[in-house]
Amino acid sequence: MMNNPRRGKLLAITAVACLGLAAAACSSSNTSSSGGSSSAPSAAAAPVEIVVDTFGGGSNFGYKNAIEKWNASHTDIKIKEDHRTDQFEQEFWPQMIQQLQAGAGAGDVVGIDEGGMGLAAAHPEWWTDLSKYGLAGREGDYPAYKWGGGKTADGMLFGLGTDIGGMSVCYRSDLFKKAGLPTNRDEVAALWPTWDDFLKIGAQFQAKVKDTKFVDGTNTLYNVVLVQEAAKNGNVMYFDKSNQLIVDKNPAVKTAFDFATKLTQQNLTAKMRNFTPEWSTGTQKGAFAVLGCPSWMLGVVSGNAGDGGKGKWDVANVPGDGGNWGGSWLAVPAQTKHPAEAAKVADYLTSTEVEASIFKDFGNMPSNSKSLADPSVQSATNPFFSDAPIGQIFAKSAAALQPVYLGIKHAQVKNAIESVVQGIDDRSIPFDTSWQKLVDDAVKAAG
Repeated sequence: MMNNPRRGKLLAITAVACLGLAAAACSSSNTSSSGGSSSAPSAAAAPVEIVVDTFGGGSNFGYKNAIEKWNASHTDIKIKEDHRTDQFEQEFWPQMIQQLQAGAGAGDVVGIDEGGMGLAAAHPEWWTDLSKYGLAGREGDYPAYKWGGGKTADGMLFGLGTDIGGMSVCYRSDLFKKAGLPTNRDEVAALWPTWDDFLKIGAQFQAKVKDTKFVDGTNTLYNVVLVQEAAKNGNVMYFDKSNQLIVDKNPAVKTAFDFATKLTQQNLTAKMRNFTPEWSTGTQKGAFAVLGCPSWMLGVVSGNAGDGGKGKWDVANVPGDGGNWGGSWLAVPAQTKHPAEAAKVADYLTSTEVEASIFKDFGNMPSNSKSLADPSVQSATNPFFSDAPIGQIFAKSAAALQPVYLGIKHAQVKNAIESVVQGIDDRSIPFDTSWQKLVDDAVKAAG
């Protein structure tokens, strides 16, 4: 589904000259760490294997088809994806930090969620400078904020954007029908122009359907409300732009927290934390009817639900004013032995053709502006989600997305806060002490 990535404007002249050679010989001319030789390569030389570390549920980064196509048409470089875990903040990023600090153990290319980019940018010593491999020429492919997010404070390019997180609500149309509610996506969106309306519809659903909960848990919708409110409060969340913790001062956090509390107090949740095995199973078995869905969540839902969920799920506009939750980058650790080849793979996986195809196949909204402008993206539908016009729902809203400042310790604070939000839901944390615990735990996580 992807085109050949050998586009001259994306690579340095020296890299282009090496395309016809074995990868080891090519990389040896750029860095001594590649282990290559200056002698002419043997025609039988083994291909260089580039390991791409990813995270996330379901189809996660959506690279399956792209990697298969690359490997079928390339003999010099082979790509291997290492999907480490569904959970970024709790597992992937803490482990990756240790490996980056140690200088060993990370893949040749690694995915980084937006919550880790502040810390990543603060450590240029962890990364390969992608501009050395001609990738500074990619700047025109991205919105300014996405391109800038892949740079360190001193301007070194270390990350290329993969996706961004336009917002929607995923819902089970068959369960809405069971509850006597409309099932058409436009009529569903009309049910909840505000979050108060959303709660009212939840109560109606719960009154009619006893064996299924209205929403998955508190966390996905907490995050949707949080990003909407952050846009109203200076585009900051847990930290201000001087990197000071503002959890107890930012109205966006308290508003999202109060909404999550209402969800659980009204008994509308299945009490499942996103990206856990229980949540994945619940998606498949119809344990809940609704969850907050940034565009990348479509691939997660379809991957978790499996073929049995096709046609049962649909996508509707979210209450309120959209929002921008999530998005990732690809970076090349300095510890790789094959930086030239790794840079080439990162370039390919973030190319216009690949990002457009990933959106059409899995729903991850491209951060590549040229992908978003592709007519096939604008008109894309998703068969799993009842042929929802995902191009209209997501791609056309990309220009209105606003970046939210996250801070160096965002991932750590986010994990601590969401653990409290989940604790409210499963009743392990009392309502009357939960806000103070959230603030206290955030302070501890921020260090």
